[in-house]
Amino acid sequence: MPTFLFDQTIFGPVVSRRLGISLGINLLPNDSKLCSFDCIYCECGWNPEKGTVKPLLPTRVEVARLLRDKLLVMKSDGNLPDVITFAGNGEPTIHPSFAGIIDDTINLRDEICPRARIAVLSNSTMLHKPDVVEALKKVDDNILKLDSGITATIRVLDQPAGRFDLEKVVRNLKQFDGNQIIQTMFIRGTFKGIPIDNTTENELEAWIALLEQICPKSVMIYTIARDTPANDLRKVSTEDLEIIAQRVRKETGLEVQVSG
Repeated sequence: MPTFLFDQTIFGPVVSRRLGISLGINLLPNDSKLCSFDCIYCECGWNPEKGTVKPLLPTRVEVARLLRDKLLVMKSDGNLPDVITFAGNGEPTIHPSFAGIIDDTINLRDEICPRARIAVLSNSTMLHKPDVVEALKKVDDNILKLDSGITATIRVLDQPAGRFDLEKVVRNLKQFDGNQIIQTMFIRGTFKGIPIDNTTENELEAWIALLEQICPKSVMIYTIARDTPANDLRKVSTEDLEIIAQRVRKETGLEVQVSG
């Protein structure tokens, strides 16, 4: 199915289902995806075949300059963002200057739009890097992916590159002492003949057990809203998402935000 790429380093603002008026920052290439996952539901499509694309990342200096320019224009228009969101064409924490870019962004936010939050949408694969962890601790909305409590499901849904160790990921997610938001995509369908449904009883039990270990600040659950690279995927209804949310609230006491 058709998908799209963000063709600018600074994009938007857009109205986010989860975050409000969001000004986006894409630290990845503007003409291809670059990610440590290759999620079957990713709105940016598939990763390019290895060796076919030479990724060109914006420099730290470029990101700061472009962000300053955009925020000043928005300020003059009286239309400052609710949140500055690191998202874009893949995994933002892959960028080698990620920690420094976060520091620059905090400084620009404090100078130009002090009421705005800073959010990072991450797939949790770079949390073995101390500088990434320390940078994520500084942002207001540290949003980290956990699509299942079962490794086999993550391998199908998220298609991690290389070796994937769910136990290690969970240990890394526990580093934030509650200063993190867990984000989970719920989906049904098939992929290459394999049935997919991370809303089953076994799935929910395993996922909730990990939430209880991680003890996040809150949980975001959502489902597909745009075209996906894989066919035969289906949305989970808002009603079913609300049932999952109520269960999490009851069993863990965690705050849950639903985006249908």
